[in-house]
Amino acid sequence: MTISPDDAVYYIFQDRPETLAPVFRLLGVPLPEKASLGVLPAETAKMKMLDRRADCVLVVGPTDGSDGFLLAIAMQEWRNEDKPARWAGYLSHLMARYGCPALLLVVCQDKEVEEWAAGPFQLGPESWTALSLRPLVLGPGSAPLITDSDRAAQDPLPAVFSVVAHCREEEDAAAALKALGKALATVDSDSAAFCWELLEIGLGDFLTEDIRRHLMSPRTYFPGRGTLIEETYLEGKAEGRVRGSAQMVLRVLDNRGILMPPATRERIMDCAQMLTLERWMDRALTVSTIDELFVEES
Repeated sequence: MTISPDDAVYYIFQDRPETLAPVFRLLGVPLPEKASLGVLPAETAKMKMLDRRADCVLVVGPTDGSDGFLLAIAMQEWRNEDKPARWAGYLSHLMARYGCPALLLVVCQDKEVEEWAAGPFQLGPESWTALSLRPLVLGPGSAPLITDSDRAAQDPLPAVFSVVAHCREEEDAAAALKALGKALATVDSDSAAFCWELLEIGLGDFLTEDIRRHLMSPRTYFPGRGTLIEETYLEGKAEGRVRGSAQMVLRVLDNRGILMPPATRERIMDCAQMLTLERWMDRALTVSTIDELFVEES
């Protein structure tokens, strides 16, 4: 499945907000002491209706304390002179609605766009600045190119972001990817699997065939021999596809603001039939209530 850049930002930070911590380190922005990172799931849908769209909104620390703030995250692929006013609009909306400070993080993969997105943007008539907007920006300039495998092994997440940020520069991306591959071979299997999957999502359209083959290849030394290890891996892979499809159904319903009780969420996640999940996925795009999702089953 090809993932758009906007969706990549949504999936990474919405599903795993803890991945934001190394981003803050890269940008040199201090986090509040003992900061918690959470998601504001309903805000995205509401802001879309207001044409004040952010790809993801996170809660950093307590929303009612002086150390807490909201972080709106948006992906930007090209210069758009209309965006600064919209960015300022939904930052103002967040601060007015929740009564706490808000920041904007713009993610881009192009150096010129990165330089433009950093602002500052002076909004108002030429003779007077009514508003000044200064986003945080994560891009090739702020994410250092990590080509040292030892450095990548010490902190793999910034190394993943390095590959993603520099993916448009073929030689740089290849060097960063080589270092990341060596590093992930030395860390525990769970961390390595998470980083490879994070890389796949982050690269989106820039996912190369070499990386795709690595992600799709069986983790066995004797592929095709029918060993118990290979069978276990293939079974787990099938279960992973089913679970991923169920999560996608829930994500679409949540993004569209469809309310559902916990029991319904469990029913969707417990479904092991791909055909049923595919049918639910098709309906999730158009239903008005959760009951419409199960019309045939009821």
